[in-house]
Amino acid sequence: MSLLVLSAADVAKVTAKFTPDELVALMAGVFSRLSERHREIYQPHRTAVPMEHHTSLFMPSRITSVGTTVKVVSVPSADAPKDVKEKGLPATTIVLEERLGSVKAVVNARRLTALRNAAGSLLSTRVVLPDDATPRKILAIGAGAQIQAHLALFLTAYPSIDSCAIFNRSRNARLESLRELLDTTFSSVRVTTGVLPKAHSKDGETEFFDAVKHANIIITATSSTRPLFPSKAVQKGTHLCLIGSYKPEMHEIDTDLVKRAGVVIVDQKAACLQEAGELIDAELSDADLVELGELFDYRAKDQSWIPREGPIEEIQTAGDVTIFKSVGVGVQDVAIACAVVERAISEKIGVLIDEYDQDD
Repeated sequence: MSLLVLSAADVAKVTAKFTPDELVALMAGVFSRLSERHREIYQPHRTAVPMEHHTSLFMPSRITSVGTTVKVVSVPSADAPKDVKEKGLPATTIVLEERLGSVKAVVNARRLTALRNAAGSLLSTRVVLPDDATPRKILAIGAGAQIQAHLALFLTAYPSIDSCAIFNRSRNARLESLRELLDTTFSSVRVTTGVLPKAHSKDGETEFFDAVKHANIIITATSSTRPLFPSKAVQKGTHLCLIGSYKPEMHEIDTDLVKRAGVVIVDQKAACLQEAGELIDAELSDADLVELGELFDYRAKDQSWIPREGPIEEIQTAGDVTIFKSVGVGVQDVAIACAVVERAISEKIGVLIDEYDQDD
């Protein structure tokens, strides 16, 4: 039995070959199974192991018709050295061989989590926006891997976008690198960057609120514990993708904005009601949420999805903005990692270690 090893560079080569439609269809399959409470899904609770400068999380997941994986992510502790924090979150996904039970592939997953989240966000946008929608302005808050993946996917999927504003807590090298990448890749898009206004300060407030006011799509991926902007700054018809919060004390938007949506689209109700600070603070219940997988019909045979007009119209008329809140679900990792491995094998990308499991 051979073992495939995919480095970060290998993963970048492989994922570049996926179209937005392919990635959206991949996540449609995941969310459809989740909302149907499909028996072929297994998501045991993650295991946390403390290390010297990290907490390592071990997250096994399985979709019987797709595959079995274990993702390992190491989250730097608050008192970790600066150089450790700057290296971000090391992540690796192990993909198992279904028949033999051995390890089939080891995949660098630093950017895979961001990519599967971006694909989920794009799916939510495709669901609530009309087929002929032509959004022109997008606002992203944050400058990490999540924002990079989201903007690359959204700007590819919506060539109508001609203005992209990115605001971050500081004007650091990561923000500048992201701007340069987008300038190079999407030359027809005007990319601007700025620094988020600090609490109790008016510096930069006008520029930021102007970007919020004119955005058709807003994407947030921060660990903020206070709302990033007031509800009144957001124009009617805006679609928001909230990716950052995963603890009750985290809030990227205020309760007024949550209420404006009427009904909030989520990846998984139970997880969001326990982890999404904005929804907890707004005292939302199960009845105030709809799972993304409930808004379309999925056909596994040809990996296609068809919007359910009735439920979608209810979302569109429930409020004057639409919101997708994601805390991430483990089976998304199964779908993206297995798809990457299969594409890598067909494209002969990566390092193949022959007879890895041969002991004689």
